[in-house]
Amino acid sequence: MGGSTVHLFVASAGVHGDPIAPVVLALALILVAAKIGGDLATRIGQPSVLGELAFGVLIGNLNLVGFDGLEPIKHDGTISMLASLGVLILLFEVGLESTISQMMKVGLSAFMVATLGVVAPFLLGWGVSAWLMPEHSIYLHIFIGATLCATSVGITARVFKDLNRSQSNEARVILGAAVIDDVMGLVILSAVTGLIVAADRGSAFTLGTIFWPLGKALVFLAGALILGAALTPRLFSFASRLKTSGVLLATGLAFCFVLSWLANAIELAPIVGAFAAGLILEKVHYEYFVDRGEHELEELIHPISSFLVPIFFVLMGMRTDLKSFAQPGVLGIAAALTVAAIIGKQACSLGVIGKGVDRLTVGLGMIPRGEVGLIFANIGLSLKVGGEHIVDAASFSAIVVMVIVTTIVTPPALKWSLGRVPKA
Repeated sequence: MGGSTVHLFVASAGVHGDPIAPVVLALALILVAAKIGGDLATRIGQPSVLGELAFGVLIGNLNLVGFDGLEPIKHDGTISMLASLGVLILLFEVGLESTISQMMKVGLSAFMVATLGVVAPFLLGWGVSAWLMPEHSIYLHIFIGATLCATSVGITARVFKDLNRSQSNEARVILGAAVIDDVMGLVILSAVTGLIVAADRGSAFTLGTIFWPLGKALVFLAGALILGAALTPRLFSFASRLKTSGVLLATGLAFCFVLSWLANAIELAPIVGAFAAGLILEKVHYEYFVDRGEHELEELIHPISSFLVPIFFVLMGMRTDLKSFAQPGVLGIAAALTVAAIIGKQACSLGVIGKGVDRLTVGLGMIPRGEVGLIFANIGLSLKVGGEHIVDAASFSAIVVMVIVTTIVTPPALKWSLGRVPKA
């Protein structure tokens, strides 16, 4: 049964077949799975990304019942490339939804919440990994700590919106902290990735190998924000003179891709450049296009992200090997990481300054890891030291469980917590 389906996805690209055929068939399967999973998750009050991930896990583990026909999809280079492109688009979108001015106006509370919400999970994740997986290298422990720093505030924002509390003090602090949290998380990810890459090249483990990539990330972000803010108005003003369709979308994507390439050129994660590109671009930069009746950049990007982003989440689910849970201690590691992830974000509530903000609600609102945690974990799959993967199948599966649990528990916990706080 499995062999014939393998032929369907692989052998169809042979002498008498077009190589695109197995790719488009795999894409059809992935997109259908993403939409069905997203619909089912939404119907039970969960974010659609959770359904995409869950359906990916389901179809990626059909080999447990003797059906191995979908195995080639997990390692198909074209599908992986499309998934990676989807991540760049996703981070570009996240950046577009935030602005530099928002980062400057969120106040001291949001900055302290974001700082504690990064430092505490990082240390707890490192400690749990070192305690439960002592046979692994220090690089895995550091990377897991970095993965726990992530926050997916989109889920929290949806709960606030559904409960008509988007203008509450708690919402302002959480959403403001989330912008800073994203930047801090990406900087830490870049530093950790740079450290592991240096180790793979044979460099010694020193403070320099930590602070050098950290410094590069900070300089890149600061330089991109300063230079980008100065140059993008001129870039889009010139582009507005072109008499052809789709100029705004093409210019925005080109800007995103160039910054992603520049980030990679200095050995940072390309998603850092994509996020910076979105953060730089503001509506005032392309008002020429809007004034003549065109859609805003966020609206133009949305159809592309609707196609590419689900590919990433379904593929991540497919790569989650349920057989790895049979290994001794994997479920225990997953449970410990989940507890560390939840407790670590509760520490950030201590950063709330002043009165009128419920600290418990702030802590609960920062819990979900969602797509950001999966992005971090996916990068870990590609990192090696001495030819060995930093994140193996067991640790990746444990991270995915942590992401799922933190994503599921947040909406009901936040709804309960907001019920305790009287509306302003």
